[in-house]
Amino acid sequence: MFRGMRLLHTSDWHIGRSLHGTDLLAEQEVVLSGLAEVVQSESVDAVVVAGDVYDRAVPSADATGVLDRVIGRLLRAGAAVVMTPGNHDSARRLGTFSGLLSAAGLHVRASTRTLDEPVILSDDHGDVAIYGLPFLEPEVARHELGLRDGARSHEAVLTAAMERVRADLFLRPGARSVVLAHAFVGGGVASESERDICVGGVDLVPASVFDGVDYVALGHLHRPQSLSDRMRYSGSPLPYSFGEAGHEKLAWLVDLDASGLAGVRPVPLPVPRPLTVLVGELADLLADPAHARFEEHFVSARLTDAVRPADPMRRLQARFPHCVHLEWTGAAAVADGRSYQERMRGRSDLEVAGEFVAHVRGVPPTAGERELLARALGAAARVEAAR
Repeated sequence: MFRGMRLLHTSDWHIGRSLHGTDLLAEQEVVLSGLAEVVQSESVDAVVVAGDVYDRAVPSADATGVLDRVIGRLLRAGAAVVMTPGNHDSARRLGTFSGLLSAAGLHVRASTRTLDEPVILSDDHGDVAIYGLPFLEPEVARHELGLRDGARSHEAVLTAAMERVRADLFLRPGARSVVLAHAFVGGGVASESERDICVGGVDLVPASVFDGVDYVALGHLHRPQSLSDRMRYSGSPLPYSFGEAGHEKLAWLVDLDASGLAGVRPVPLPVPRPLTVLVGELADLLADPAHARFEEHFVSARLTDAVRPADPMRRLQARFPHCVHLEWTGAAAVADGRSYQERMRGRSDLEVAGEFVAHVRGVPPTAGERELLARALGAAARVEAAR
């Protein structure tokens, strides 16, 4: 029996990302290291990473350590790894020593100049050409691709890149083809954890730009989704915002046979520490036994108390040690729609100070507190007058 090629499509690892200031490196290493088990159990030939390997252009030493260990496990499990930089990565840094690393099975495609030079893998049916398109910043990439001055969109540079890919593929008769690209393709649904998709020139790209290849492994959007049978986002391996609480995270197993794409199926990924949003009054959140199952989750608390509670985060973390976000949504927290200037017009300094106390605490100052405020404001006015 002839054996085809099996790929594991992932993207948006964002190694080094935090959740409301809380480090996620441990959770990231657990999930990404677990991909090695998928490689072994599913006989995966290659793992592809479609951009945003790191969360920042200059990753920390701890983040690079996680990537080093994860890649080592994938290679030892028997898979080649093909990755491209996304808009969060530094293409130059990610591509350092790429020539040497390819000998070990890690293929980093980080250069615009060589984007039409594929990684060639082989199975019983022949060659599979995997083209890695690094994130193409339009203002930079248009010069590297020789485009005219008016071609300043992400669509324009990706169109030029894919023309080069198809030209190379034409010279490889019988080869099946896979393209990795980091882009916002029309029909995709964003989530809360992508940073502004217009930053760095990322704008909407028609799916037709990628015509002519067997499978397109997309990155950038963090929600797993299928734009067509041959074009999919794998999404991020972990939820990176509370808007993704409860979302399933997955990678795609992609099978290629002699004629091209043979099938795609999802592989669910574990969530080491789920994200949960709790809504209610502080006392209820602290006492309700139904919330016991959330005590080891990352928690975002939305407090509905009529009056802002005292020291709420410390009290919440006594029960939910991984509570990382707090929002007060009580009635007193709702703005009345007027601008600050409109709300302050015609008010005395004492009235403004009193309103500030009411805004912060949820109830207006007492008579004694108003007297203290008046004395403090009077003293401040005398100091200012004496200057």
